[in-house]
Amino acid sequence: MGGELALDVAWLFAAFLIILILAAAGIAARRFLLERGGGTVECGLRNPNGSWRLGVASYQREELCWFGIFGLSMRPDEVFPRRDLAVVSRRLPSDAEAATLGPGMIVVECKLGEAGRGGTVELALGEAALTGLLSWLEAAPPGSHLGATL
Repeated sequence: MGGELALDVAWLFAAFLIILILAAAGIAARRFLLERGGGTVECGLRNPNGSWRLGVASYQREELCWFGIFGLSMRPDEVFPRRDLAVVSRRLPSDAEAATLGPGMIVVECKLGEAGRGGTVELALGEAALTGLLSWLEAAPPGSHLGATL
């Protein structure tokens, strides 16, 4: 009876290990597929009165799409239209934030415009990624703020 119990425990452990490996492979494959199109950066996100969530931001033609790091869906968790996103301020993270976000991140407070849901959101980006975000925001096609792209 003791041998059967040990065998059952071994099978349960093996099943758990297989599920864990499949989940890790799924997350890695999703990250690969998101980054394959280019224009992606590591980006933390915090909504007002929320906690930091780690993820990946993807620059699309007229939207900044944010994907949570541990999700399995290929749909973005948050979408910010370019014309509705404006950088208000930037700062270094507090010690508690730096422990969550990792080294070298800069926290950027962004205002969401009238066409969006309004309010603010904070993004945490590396210095090079922040430069890319500012360039992407400034490079909006003429007339895009009017809702008509040329």
